[in-house]
Order: sequence, then C-alpha cells, then structure tokens
Amino acid sequence: MKRTYTFNINGFEVNAAYDDSAVQDIFLPLLREWTAMQRKKGARLIVFLSAPPGTGKTTLAQFLEHLSGTEDGLTAVQAVGLDGYHYHQAYILSHNTVVDGQTVPMKAVKGCPETFDAERLKEKLLRMQTEDVLWPVYDRNLHDVVEDVISVTKPIVLVEGNWLLYSEGPWQAMRGLCDDSVFIEAESDLLAQRLIERKVRGGLTREEGEAFYNRSDKRNIERLMARHHEARTTLVLEADSGLRRK
Repeated sequence: MKRTYTFNINGFEVNAAYDDSAVQDIFLPLLREWTAMQRKKGARLIVFLSAPPGTGKTTLAQFLEHLSGTEDGLTAVQAVGLDGYHYHQAYILSHNTVVDGQTVPMKAVKGCPETFDAERLKEKLLRMQTEDVLWPVYDRNLHDVVEDVISVTKPIVLVEGNWLLYSEGPWQAMRGLCDDSVFIEAESDLLAQRLIERKVRGGLTREEGEAFYNRSDKRNIERLMARHHEARTTLVLEADSGLRRK
C-alpha cells in the first residue's frame, strides 16, 4: 500500500508516495542504522544522499526526516539540500565557467557542479560536525539562493544533492566529510521521462521540456553516473517510482 505525503520543497508544495513495504524494509532500517552510528560516534552524524536529477532525492530526504520522528528510539534527522550552495544568480549571470574543457556562460549550464560553491559548502560541513549552523536554501520562486534560512540543530543531518559523491574536482574530497552515504541509481530513459514530465507540469510544452532535458539534465545525469564514489547504501529507482535496496 502506498501512502502520500506532502512537503514544501524549495518554495513549492510537493506530494510523494511511498510503499509501506519500502518504509518497513528500507527506510526504517536505514534510520535505525544511523541511530546506532550516531550513538556510537557520540557527536553529530552527517549522511550524504546523492543521486542524479529526477530520482526524487529531495522528497526522500524530507520523508526520512519526517519518518525519524514517528518511531520511539530513533534519533532525529534533519534534511538539508545542496541547492543552497548554488552561486547566487547575479554571479551566475555575470560569470563563465569551464565544463569539459570549454568555456561557457554559467547561466547556460546552471545545475552542473561548476555552478556550485564547493569550497563554501566544505567549510560549512566542517563547522557542522561540531556546532549548530545556519543553512541556505534555493528558492525556486526567486530562482536564487536565500542565505541562513535553516537552523541546523539535530543529531543526524541528511544532506541531499546531485554532486555530493561526485568524484572529480573539488568534490572528490567531499566524501571524507560524511559519516555515511546513500546513492540512488536509475535507468536514463526513466529519468528522462520523469524530468520532461516535470517540466511539462511546470508549464513548458513537451518540446521545450525535451530541449531542456537534452541541453542540461541529460548531460548532468551522464556525468554523475560515470564519475561518482560508491555509497555504502545504493537504492534503485524502478519504473513504478518505487525504490529497492541494491
């Protein structure tokens, strides 16, 4: 049986449905594992949830935060997102970057790893290991970062984002800043379908959605799937939008 949950994601209300079997067989066991790890560590536990665009990682992170408060004995989880570490829109509109050896306007490749401030993220993750911090968010209504929105206070922090386990450039060392990691795999055709449909729901024509996918999302999916660190836990997104543990 699937149950539907509603979350606010980057300024938008999003519905997500999860199978009871996935909750019992995947998500609650993960939360119990993190609880045990955090208690053994005796300090804040940082978990990375990395995945290509279109896998539902942001809603999954919010769901795991919610689920951590539903069972006695689980340590509280707080979910935060990588998107708050995009460069600000004014910077993106006025700067170029180098992608695969070519200099391109940042605005043309927004969402690729070069449009995130990886060094600033690294500094915040280091601080977060030992102290409470303020975390930025990306507001999709504003199409920009809003600073210091979330007060990070929970014993387990689940950081979600495409590039957290990316294995090149400044991202290569990021893996050393987490205590545990989860990666979501999916077939490229399934992701294409989900991402194009998302754009259509957002108001684009199907042709516009397909053009955006081919220009941006497809390239990011191929980069991440070809060059990422292995996670301790791998989940697989299936055609019915369900998840299984690999």
